[in-house]
Amino acid sequence: MKVFAGTDIGKMRNMNQDSYYVSESMGLYILADGMGGYTGGEVASQLAVKSVRKYMEENQTRFSQETLPNLLKEATDFANEVIYDSAKENKNLEEMGTTLEICVLYQDTAYMSHIGDSRIYSICHPQITHLTTDHSYVEKLIKDGTITREEAKNHPDKHVLMKALGCMPTVEADILQKKLQPNEILLICSDGLTNMLADPEIEEVVNRNTIDPAKELIERANLAGGYDNITAIVIHT
Repeated sequence: MKVFAGTDIGKMRNMNQDSYYVSESMGLYILADGMGGYTGGEVASQLAVKSVRKYMEENQTRFSQETLPNLLKEATDFANEVIYDSAKENKNLEEMGTTLEICVLYQDTAYMSHIGDSRIYSICHPQITHLTTDHSYVEKLIKDGTITREEAKNHPDKHVLMKALGCMPTVEADILQKKLQPNEILLICSDGLTNMLADPEIEEVVNRNTIDPAKELIERANLAGGYDNITAIVIHT
């Protein structure tokens, strides 16, 4: 297994509100893209990553095919509570929230928890597949048939989330699992990448670049405009 990861502030922001964590020994990968005020997003994403990491490390001995889906739910709930309580205690942070992607690789399966519009992809050349569905307003419009996916790319409300971590006392994550195929690649990324690069370009970079595909994805997103913070974790399973 090979893992490549990186984050960048981008070209237009004055701070990086993305956070991530990688533990190959645990098979644990976490990504959060924060929002809310000048410092709120940075605090929210860091709290999310730290809280999930703490919960999963404390419960690593419980990892099994049967328990992991529920452990991911519990870790997500714990992180949500930490962020929500922190926002209530500090008026400067009261509007903070974050997306959250958790992925645990255990035996031959990826176990995932998803909230927001960061994404997890599966890449098996030449196919790239979204494993997660954005919890965004434009995704709802697409599902309702109000707009097309092409129209969604430039919709004025494309950044509006229908669900985020830490904004409400409770939140329901999408808990997913996928049996991994030989040579399958997973990509976990923030929307600072996916808003800049189309799926075919992402697939091409990940399959071709064996030196550091995460670095190249970030560089290309910056060349395309770099309108947001950019984070990518590429996992060759």
